[in-house]
Amino acid sequence: MGDYLVKVMAKEAGVRGFACLTTELVQEATRRHDTSPLASVALGRALTGAVLMGALLKVRQRVALKFEGSGPLEKVLAEADSYGRVRGYVNVSDVAADGQLDVEKAIGRAGLLTVVKDLRLKQLYESVIPLVTSDFTGDLQAYFDQSEQTATTLQIGEMLDADGRVLVAGGLLLQEMPTQGQAGIILQLQDRLQELPPVADLFHQGTSPEAVLALVLAGFAYEHLEQRPLRFQCDCSWERTRQALASLGVTEVAYLLATDGEAEVHCHYCGEVYHFNEFDLEVLLTELNAKGET
Repeated sequence: MGDYLVKVMAKEAGVRGFACLTTELVQEATRRHDTSPLASVALGRALTGAVLMGALLKVRQRVALKFEGSGPLEKVLAEADSYGRVRGYVNVSDVAADGQLDVEKAIGRAGLLTVVKDLRLKQLYESVIPLVTSDFTGDLQAYFDQSEQTATTLQIGEMLDADGRVLVAGGLLLQEMPTQGQAGIILQLQDRLQELPPVADLFHQGTSPEAVLALVLAGFAYEHLEQRPLRFQCDCSWERTRQALASLGVTEVAYLLATDGEAEVHCHYCGEVYHFNEFDLEVLLTELNAKGET
């Protein structure tokens, strides 16, 4: 079963629900970044959180989440769009666990969650709140409570094997629709979630995202709206990287050519390495000089 997200709506209850399986994309991200088990958990939670928030967006919109704290992981960043494409990285990928996988300690008790949305407007939407739980799930919950003031509950989870590799990852988000709905419906559904096994356990048992939503929304009439595939995908490329090199200007490109005779650029998000040999740099420098770049 590949990664995918399901969206449903219970109109009478006034709730929309999202459930996603993100195992393969989290495995791909942790493989690319060669993360330790502790860093894998942190990166996986950030990616799944971004997927769920991306599902709330309209066409061509994007969201970025940055968890930044005082712990050894330093920073975890994830981006997702409305099409189910996600990418991300952890600043320190080899942080070792001291006994248990204490993500809260690893990201740091003191820190910030920054949410940036590209809503295709003139300016980006940005919200910054203090980390509340440093476990990613509670911090995203706090974001919805404080910044969007929309009754929301979510759960993000993962399961690792004995070697610290990601076996399963996924999440669930339930949100009250602003113009209709039963009073206190989200609190009611939160109580129901407490009675169920964690979402990662359900996925590990083979429960599908649709079945997870059916368990949570049992007794409520709801409509299946959408199912979309999810994947780890970065928008970097050799040409984009070449443009980034060009933005350094004539002096910097000439310096690279004179000192190293080549350049290697690593993408933070996917770990891809782009190599520019002496000929590539000479052509780029010629182009910059022809344009009168400095």
